[in-house]
Amino acid sequence: MLEEKNDNLSRQENEADGNLENNATASDQFQKEHLEATPETEPSDMPAEDNVVVPAEASPTDTAMDTKNQMALDAIADTNAEESEDETLKDRHEISMQDYDTLSLEQLVEELKNLVSNEKVMSFKDHIEEVKKAFLAKYNHLVEEKKEEFLAENQDPTEDFQYHSPLKTQFDKFYSQFRDTKNTHFKSLQTNLKTNLENRLAIVEELKELINPQENIKDTLKHFNDLRERWKNAGPIPKDKYNHVWNNFHFHVENFYDYLHLDREARDLDFKHNLEQKQKIVARVEELVNEADINKAFRELQDLHRIWKEDIGPVSREHRDEIWNKFSDLTKQMHDKREVLFENQRGTELENLEKKKEIIAKIEVLATEKVNAHSQWLAQIEKVEALRTAFFSAGKVPSDVNEETWASFKTAVRNFNSFKNSFYKDIKKDQNDNLSLKTALVLKAKELQESLDFAATTPIMKQIQEEWKQIGHVPRKYSDKIWKEFKDACNHYFEKLKEQKNEENSEEVEAFDNKKAYLETLREFQLSGDHKTDLDAIKLHIETWKNFGKVPFPRRHIEGKFNKILDALFEKLSLSKKDTDMMRFANRMDHLSESHDTRKLDNEKIFLMRKIDEVQNEIFQLENNIQFFTNTRNAKKENSIVLEVRKNIAIHKESLDVWKEKLKQLRNLKIE
Repeated sequence: MLEEKNDNLSRQENEADGNLENNATASDQFQKEHLEATPETEPSDMPAEDNVVVPAEASPTDTAMDTKNQMALDAIADTNAEESEDETLKDRHEISMQDYDTLSLEQLVEELKNLVSNEKVMSFKDHIEEVKKAFLAKYNHLVEEKKEEFLAENQDPTEDFQYHSPLKTQFDKFYSQFRDTKNTHFKSLQTNLKTNLENRLAIVEELKELINPQENIKDTLKHFNDLRERWKNAGPIPKDKYNHVWNNFHFHVENFYDYLHLDREARDLDFKHNLEQKQKIVARVEELVNEADINKAFRELQDLHRIWKEDIGPVSREHRDEIWNKFSDLTKQMHDKREVLFENQRGTELENLEKKKEIIAKIEVLATEKVNAHSQWLAQIEKVEALRTAFFSAGKVPSDVNEETWASFKTAVRNFNSFKNSFYKDIKKDQNDNLSLKTALVLKAKELQESLDFAATTPIMKQIQEEWKQIGHVPRKYSDKIWKEFKDACNHYFEKLKEQKNEENSEEVEAFDNKKAYLETLREFQLSGDHKTDLDAIKLHIETWKNFGKVPFPRRHIEGKFNKILDALFEKLSLSKKDTDMMRFANRMDHLSESHDTRKLDNEKIFLMRKIDEVQNEIFQLENNIQFFTNTRNAKKENSIVLEVRKNIAIHKESLDVWKEKLKQLRNLKIE
């Protein structure tokens, strides 16, 4: 085809299309009307030296286009201009934008890592900025909470708050990587954009100078074709210059096109080809109107607009308005469908807003519910954490209320934390008191940890441990340190006790072996028949047995075996009941004394004192009964009942003597 042309021509340009058969006079008139007007029509936002011309209207139907239609066209034009400036942005519309507010800090760091590692990182720059926004909002909120907790627990004005998170370090690393890539990219891009703009403006200037009737037409056409080729290869330019520069270039291309005396057949063929290409675009847009994926269809529509503008030339006047109106009407339909989609999204965002407002209201209620126990506060904190998770998972809200909603959420959480911290400030004094008590126990444990008086120290150390359990929490910053000191002191003592017991155990095992062997010898012992000799022999056996020493606790059953043999020997001796009972008692008390079982000795003492009281009361009652019988008139001679009572009194007195003797022995034993 002859050349690429822009369909966005003014009415004034279109009038020139009908003057192809005019001679140089018409051309001179055209130059007078268009080229000499350049200074007055120069756009205000372009440099004066650019000397470019922008048509007053972008298309034949612009004056009749409603505002909404124009907004749709402008949005597409702006996007195409931006992507023309930086070709790395062309894939960005194919990448769905996640709701990053619903992700956790860990997930946001991982998402940033994945985005930065992509080779087309500039296509993700909007995503990366959204990730950054979501991460910093959550992280700064977390830091505020940590600071409030710190201030609640630390009232020392000289201690500064510090909080470091590995997640923040990772995030800064990946974002710095993106920033370096972006800076390098834009530095290179800006240099190229400036150079390309200068080249394109120079091409426009050369194109304006081609309309010269004195020059050979063949040379002019060759020069014109060279300019078009240079234009195609000139590269991207700044997006804010894109539409102006393109419009000016195509404006002067049309001027040159109308100036040339071309045969109508060649031009009609060009018009026909351009019409066919634009009809294909219109047909494709008609299909896109019914596309289910509206965003995908709209992205393709942007590409079709770029092709319409940059790659396809004008059509004949009879079809120009019709084809453009059809294309723009379809564009408006696509824009309307997209607006409906946005409205639906807006509805979803409003639903999310209501959910988040309900969550905030619940947190505000929790910030007023007074509880008085640590366990209850843990339950309250768990509720707030669940509501926090629900807030972040609720989805996007309308952008115009996003900051307000986030601020309300932070305020609600902050109020809850302040309310919670006030409780812990109140118990701070108790924790400091607990710290003083535990510090005293640590000092006491350290004083006793080297003690070798295990019998006296062990109960004290156990009591200290029990007291430690009864004392409540201490400030967190001291908890680990003071617990370690206390545990080390206790462990040191009980390790020494364990070593001492291990040494004693070896002696006890030896004592058991000796007693076991001696028990076999004792079973073969036979009485001689001489009472005194046999009694002395039995006492010697008892003394020998005692001298063997204490046996291990699990093997104390051997003492019972020894006592059974003694009982059998005592029976054969025909000792009095009192002597037998006293010898058995003395043997048992010696055993308890050797085992240092003070609890059993004390219990035995209590038992003896109780028995003495019982027997004395019984004797007192019997003596009262005797007095009743002896005071009667017929008591000249004691009857059988009185005799029986007197006999019982004698038995009880004998029993009382035994109990008193046992108590005396026990007391002497303890004194020794």
